[in-house]
Amino acid sequence: MSIFSKIAAGEIPSYKCGESEKFYAFLDINPVNRAHTLVIPRREVDYIFDMDDDEIAEFQVFAKKVATALKKAFPCRKVAQVVLGLEVPHAHIHLIPMDKEGDVDFSNKTLKLTDEEFADIANKIYTEFKAL
Repeated sequence: MSIFSKIAAGEIPSYKCGESEKFYAFLDINPVNRAHTLVIPRREVDYIFDMDDDEIAEFQVFAKKVATALKKAFPCRKVAQVVLGLEVPHAHIHLIPMDKEGDVDFSNKTLKLTDEEFADIANKIYTEFKAL
C-alpha cells in the first residue's frame, strides 16, 4: 500500500482540502508555495494514464472543484495543474496557486510551514470546497 493510499485511508495524518468517495485532496508537506495541494484517487493506481476514461474524467472534475476552492481561499491568477513525480507510486495531481510561472518551479526551495500554518491553509481550502 502506498503512502498516499494510507493518507487517503486516514492511517497517516494529512491536511485535508477536499474528499469524495473516490478521490482525496491534501496539502503537500513539501510545498513549492503556500497552498500547494495534492489530489489523488483513493484507488491505488501508479500511472495516471492507467486509469480508465471514466475514472480519469471524474478525477479531473474533482481536481477542478479543489482548484476552484483553492483559488477562492487563496486568490491568484490561475491554479496550475502538474502531473509530476516518480517517488510515490500513486497517481497524483499537484494543484499550485500561481501569479507567475516561477511559482510552479519545483527546483525552488520548498517552504517550511508550522503545523498551525498547514492546518489553517487546509481549513480555508476545505471550507471553500464544502461550500461548492
